[in-house]
Amino acid sequence: MSFSPLNSNMGKTNPLLLITLFITASLAGFFTYQSLQNDFETLDGQTYSWNGLKGQWVIVNYFAPWCAPCLREMPELASFHQSLPSGTQLFAINYDPKTKAELTAMSKKYDIAVPVIVSSSDTKLPMAKPPYLPATFIVGPDGKIKDTIMGEVTADGLHQRLIKLKNAERD
Repeated sequence: MSFSPLNSNMGKTNPLLLITLFITASLAGFFTYQSLQNDFETLDGQTYSWNGLKGQWVIVNYFAPWCAPCLREMPELASFHQSLPSGTQLFAINYDPKTKAELTAMSKKYDIAVPVIVSSSDTKLPMAKPPYLPATFIVGPDGKIKDTIMGEVTADGLHQRLIKLKNAERD
């Protein structure tokens, strides 16, 4: 019987290879799991992740039906939504958590014409709940908050603010 280096490890398992395979499989599973996770859902059933929104400007407006300025600005938000600049998303979120059925009824009653986030314990947003309303947050393409507007907004004011922020990013 001759000795061959190819046969010398037959039947033996290389511990380093097993560890490498385990780590690779674990990382693949983790990243697959993360890529399937959604951070929030809108009333129309669309799901979003902040990773999927990277590279875009995202505007999140907190409102409530008991907030008169919030209701006054809804037509402005609808107007802004109809003329969204390229690479921009707009969402509204009710300050008080509501079921989908309650949000649907509220959206119809107040003619809310922007995508509404369904708030749940799984909802992940890059900002804390604001201390008062209305509150609008502008999240940059890097996923970080670039501006916070406390008080009523207008479509024109949002467009101007976004232009200013985009220009500042370029400089």
